Amino acid sequence: MFSKFKFFRKKPKVYTKIENHIFGIITELLKVSSTDINVDELGGKYYLSNEEQHFKVTILSNDYVIRLTNTRDSVAEKYDKVFVEDVLKAVKEEKHRRMELVYDSITNSIEKMAERLHNTLIESNEQESQAVRRLETADIENKKTNLN
Repeated sequence: MFSKFKFFRKKPKVYTKIENHIFGIITELLKVSSTDINVDELGGKYYLSNEEQHFKVTILSNDYVIRLTNTRDSVAEKYDKVFVEDVLKAVKEEKHRRMELVYDSITNSIEKMAERLHNTLIESNEQESQAVRRLETADIENKKTNLN
């Protein structure tokens, strides 16, 4: 019964040796936090840049071209659509992950700032309440001394 459905199984992605190598380079670059990711979605251009390693990658999604550049060489090749889409998926996932980290960091900072402000307001209100109580007590004492 299961042999009928083997036909419908998705074949595993098979990349050429060069594509595997390039995919490996790009994923390793994405793992390094010093790699900058810049995106021009309208132009379909994606840029990875690591100044420490003097390495840049440009992905032109509309033309399925990937350019690798280091200090000595620059190579641009057109690749299979599926391969370029898989590379772009990895780049977009890492960009999204980094944006979530930034978002979480900003959210935490805002929450801490709001908590400090809240605590400051509570302290300020308590000080004002104590001052009002002192004034009321002083007024009551003044009235008692004036009556005597």
